Amino acid sequence: MTDGIALARGYYQDVVAPLLAARWPGLPHAAARLGGGSDVLDLDDETSRDHDWGLRLTLLVAPGLVDDVRGHLDATLPTGYADLPTRFASTWDPIVRQRIEVAGAEDFVTSSLGVDASRGLDAVDWLCLTGQSVLEVTAGAVFTDTSGTLTRLRDALTWYPESVWRYVVAADWSRLGEDLPLMGRTGQRGDDMGSRVLAGGFAQTARHLAFMLARRWPPYPKWMGTMLTQLPVARDLLPALTALMTADDGALRQNAVLDALAVLQRAQREAALPTPAGAVAGQFFDRPFLGIRAETVALLLDDVTDPLVRRLPPGVGAVEQWADNVKVLADPVRRVRAARSQLRGVTTEVS
Repeated sequence: MTDGIALARGYYQDVVAPLLAARWPGLPHAAARLGGGSDVLDLDDETSRDHDWGLRLTLLVAPGLVDDVRGHLDATLPTGYADLPTRFASTWDPIVRQRIEVAGAEDFVTSSLGVDASRGLDAVDWLCLTGQSVLEVTAGAVFTDTSGTLTRLRDALTWYPESVWRYVVAADWSRLGEDLPLMGRTGQRGDDMGSRVLAGGFAQTARHLAFMLARRWPPYPKWMGTMLTQLPVARDLLPALTALMTADDGALRQNAVLDALAVLQRAQREAALPTPAGAVAGQFFDRPFLGIRAETVALLLDDVTDPLVRRLPPGVGAVEQWADNVKVLADPVRRVRAARSQLRGVTTEVS
């Protein structure tokens, strides 16, 4: 069976495009496979095709034509294509219907992000986004974009502004610094399970930081490890994190941490971000545990030039750096509300 992107492309070219041209010759529009689904990330396989997979397409037209285009497709689509039905139920909608999402480009992007990218995003807006929400707009294949609106919006979401990037990277280092001494302390007290759990938190933050240093949007947890293998840093980082997660004692765990930190520090230097000349880790006060040197975070924050970013609370970061509840992160309205609540009082007005 063909992959989801190839299927969507053929569906558009062979079926949908002719139907549009017959009714609206020269209609400005974009057609793509965007939104949720493993196929958007080009990661679908036999297992992922057991639900919500099939003849899906995103069709973006002028807002005033959305209802007419949707109605036209409802009435004229054939019953099947490529031995698959054009109408089927989904996990979010039990009604059997065609699964071409018709919307205005700006409305579609806003529905995924939770903020209106067409007007430009300020620092607080950027911190309301998750990598997954951006990937639902930017990762999928675009088959045509004769209006250019989708392309413009995707280009605007390529990566964080420089100051926001530094702030988010600093927040990851700050989080690493919070977990490290606790991992050591729990191990010292004989709480091996607690130490392992904290090591897992360290590994998750390290993975997020790896994406940040590579200027790549991280997907949601199911695919984060798979896409991490595509990063340049993966060859050295993955063995260190694997050693951390499988270590049977505190000493081995600490050695693995040092290896992982060295890899991340090197990646940060290669990304041309401010990085300490010496090691990023050191002794945690007078205790025999590791901690992240304050200079590691301070250098990044001191390099921030955006006045709004300079007024953000240090260490909070983007919403996906401190929230992991799917019901929050996958709901754009709830996610944006939660993110703004952590940044309350920080506005675009510079005092």
